[in-house]
Amino acid sequence: MPVNLPDVVAEVTAVFARYEAALVGNDVAVLDALFWDSPHTLRYGATENLYGYTAIQAFRAARPSQGLARELLRTVITTYGKDFATANCEFRRTGSGKTGRQSQTWMRTPLGWRVVAAHVSWLTESGA
Repeated sequence: MPVNLPDVVAEVTAVFARYEAALVGNDVAVLDALFWDSPHTLRYGATENLYGYTAIQAFRAARPSQGLARELLRTVITTYGKDFATANCEFRRTGSGKTGRQSQTWMRTPLGWRVVAAHVSWLTESGA
């Protein structure tokens, strides 16, 4: 299986950038559109475990829209073949200085690239 085909990396990089802009801008419609609409989709957040698209969508609708700005410190996108990818980043929340990590698994669907699994966590103050 070819890893990091340049055209596929470019596609996933673009959709990841779209996701990031929607996240910090609280564009819930775009965030919803970029998650796979399936009961198999999951998102483990910093304080919640969400199973299925419907639960993720409800979380997004209820989440406060303040304090979402962040700086990406490092992003690693790896593609596997033409239809599967991971996007992992370290970020720092603007204003608080808190550092976190985000992992996403992306799959090409008939509607385009969609997140099928995601995880967000905070680093402890010691960084461990």
